[in-house]
Amino acid sequence: MEHTYEKLGIFYIGKEVDPGSGERTDDLILYDSKDLTTHGVIIGMTGSGKTGLGIGILEEAAMDRIPVIAIDPKGDLTNLLLTFPNLAPADFIPWVNKDVASQQGMDLESFSVQQADLWRKGLAEWHQDGERIRRLREHAEFSIYTPGSSAGLPVSVLNSFDAPARQIVDDLDAFRERIQSMVTGLLGLLGIDADPIRSREHILLSSILDHAWRKGQNLDLGALIQAIQQPPFSRLGVMELESIYPSKDRFALAMQLNGLLASPGFQGWMDGDPLDIGAMLYTPSGKPRLSIFSIAHLSDAERMFFVTILLSAVLGWMRTQPGTSSLRALIYMDEVFGFFPPVANPPSKTPMLTLLKQARAFGVGMLLATQNPVDLDYKGLGNTGTWFIGRLQTERDKARVLEALEGAMVGSNLIPRADLDRLISGLGKRVFLMHNVHRAAPTLFTTRWVMSYMAGPLTQIQIRDLMEPIKAARVSIISGQESAAPLSGLQAATAYSALGMESQAQPVAVEGGVRTILPQEIRQFFVHPFARGEKMVYQPAFLGSYEVRY
Repeated sequence: MEHTYEKLGIFYIGKEVDPGSGERTDDLILYDSKDLTTHGVIIGMTGSGKTGLGIGILEEAAMDRIPVIAIDPKGDLTNLLLTFPNLAPADFIPWVNKDVASQQGMDLESFSVQQADLWRKGLAEWHQDGERIRRLREHAEFSIYTPGSSAGLPVSVLNSFDAPARQIVDDLDAFRERIQSMVTGLLGLLGIDADPIRSREHILLSSILDHAWRKGQNLDLGALIQAIQQPPFSRLGVMELESIYPSKDRFALAMQLNGLLASPGFQGWMDGDPLDIGAMLYTPSGKPRLSIFSIAHLSDAERMFFVTILLSAVLGWMRTQPGTSSLRALIYMDEVFGFFPPVANPPSKTPMLTLLKQARAFGVGMLLATQNPVDLDYKGLGNTGTWFIGRLQTERDKARVLEALEGAMVGSNLIPRADLDRLISGLGKRVFLMHNVHRAAPTLFTTRWVMSYMAGPLTQIQIRDLMEPIKAARVSIISGQESAAPLSGLQAATAYSALGMESQAQPVAVEGGVRTILPQEIRQFFVHPFARGEKMVYQPAFLGSYEVRY
């Protein structure tokens, strides 16, 4: 049964709260998805319900078949793959918190029954059910990527040094920003805090990328190391290269990069899917994807490096798209602390600021969340259209948010500071004040029950267990061979969903010929597989279309 909120372009995020009584009303909060093209920010302390609101918005995007790239520094967004249409206790057992069960004096089986019942009742209270969860799984492919690790789907960052699209090269500002972000991020990974104007390391690497990319030449880390030792130019500006950066010193930089490349831990950055934003947003068959990049396992320098490269890649992809007024894609970051500070200029700040300024014209929305409002560059967020304010920890946090909110309200639905202060001071758990420039006045609301099971941050082992069936199913479909072990329950459903297939009641194996490995330029398409008994049959076919002029 579909409800009134199940409309394309509408996000069902909660119900309105009466400001006077603080009681929840029956009025639904239906958020227009295109409002996110003017971007949004979620601010709230730990326990405010900030992550639940973010996950609810991502679920709604998936329901509307809007692709998402989600950056997950804490590990909470991985819960988006814990969706159980049958709401069976057996589905919850692998993911319930053993410590919580023990504290309540319950074994895992009993606690799982309790959690399944809790989720069933919670969903029903918010006019949702298992059927809506099933549609959520059908509408989008969910994947967890773990850069630098093989726990989830690995990501190769070496392709990030490929020459950008011609549109970016021809756009002087965009080209300069792309080079600066890439070089700053790479040097940051080496522990070098380089100034783009004064640092000779930054100037040399920027000149190498500029020289190669203008010619359309791709670079990997090995080629970059060679170019450092033997640059394709002899001058930097008007001065001789040897005078500014002697070969002996360049060799030391090359050795640092080579040490990074030779490090066993860096192998995880070299394997996996290329950082192709188009492929991260859509499957080859055109199904939207919700790609979660879990970076909780990385060091601070590695996180900064990857986030910078990812956002730069998003910028490059975005500038190749035609303009639109609807929400084409959503970029979400669950904790922006340290990546968008008000004073410092880390490598991630430039591409993030550019996205906030330019993404609207391309239908790309940015949604940033943080529990530390003093760490946000509010000048950069000056054009942010939607603010979700949750419970705050300190008076300093509240004062900072009030100041920023007043600035954001200039020329729109401005209300007295005293009223804003009163509303924010009285916020409870899962209650938010929403300021949306597209609405007549700020709105107080409480978030709906999410469809995903909120198990808390998943460990690397849990991510591996969750993604292993998806990896096995990928290999099985590609090779045309049976899996070593059958999949069942959540594993089978997750694996088939990730491959863009309908979930089967019982796991099936693959039989039939081995898939031929074809050259990359030959595109391959797949139709929905059909069952023959208990076997999944793979039948390759060739369709040719020719035009002959005689």
